[in-house]
Amino acid sequence: MRHYKMQKAVLYVCHGSRVKEARDEAVDFITSCKVHVDAEIQEISFLELAEPSIQEGFAACVERGATHIAVVPLLLLTAVHAKKDIPGEIDNCMEAYPEISVSYGRPIGVHDKMIESVILHLSSMVDHVVLIGRGSSDPAVKRDLGTIAEKVRQRSGMKTVQTCFLTACEPSFTRALEDRSDTREPVLFIPYLLFTGLLMKEIQMKINRIGNPHLQLGKYLGYNHLVREAFVERTHEALSSPLYRRGEQFVAADA
Repeated sequence: MRHYKMQKAVLYVCHGSRVKEARDEAVDFITSCKVHVDAEIQEISFLELAEPSIQEGFAACVERGATHIAVVPLLLLTAVHAKKDIPGEIDNCMEAYPEISVSYGRPIGVHDKMIESVILHLSSMVDHVVLIGRGSSDPAVKRDLGTIAEKVRQRSGMKTVQTCFLTACEPSFTRALEDRSDTREPVLFIPYLLFTGLLMKEIQMKINRIGNPHLQLGKYLGYNHLVREAFVERTHEALSSPLYRRGEQFVAADA
């Protein structure tokens, strides 16, 4: 009887953006992670707004000889994309390639490295910070960003670290700005986003419109070494995770 060695691959799934700079940032980040991951086959794909698609990336892994594919989402928090959209794409891939074993990683989520990364963005000139999340109808997003904010407050010594959201969650970013429109204390807004793009332009425009010099906009979270370490850890987890089964409901584990 012949024995075939399992050939493991990693398929990274980036969110995607209409802004080329944002797509390039994601690809550059993944490229910097690849050298820290023990998998001969590693491919990049996008959930939306960019190519290659998840199905194209999956096919590329198979064509290179993969027998086991670990699908790893490059997402900050667990929401609809992680729970429904990406699993739906995985199901389609598994239907096309039923002989391939698949495991599915989790988003970075509440992770100590991400707490440290936010702290790197803080300024000694402020005591009040607001984290700006993308937002989601999934209550886990509000809960998890709130947990991150509280951990940042505890470790940084800031007087307040609060949250707001661009869509689907309260308090909204617009409301957070209005509540602080007359403040005389410096407030630092930090976009809890991985990349630049249209959302960053919208955030900057709204802060400028308020016209209060005490409201400061920090840099988006970006792809620093701490984010890379957290993401590589999630990738290693995915490579050793139990096999994913078609139609399986995603359940986020605590970090």
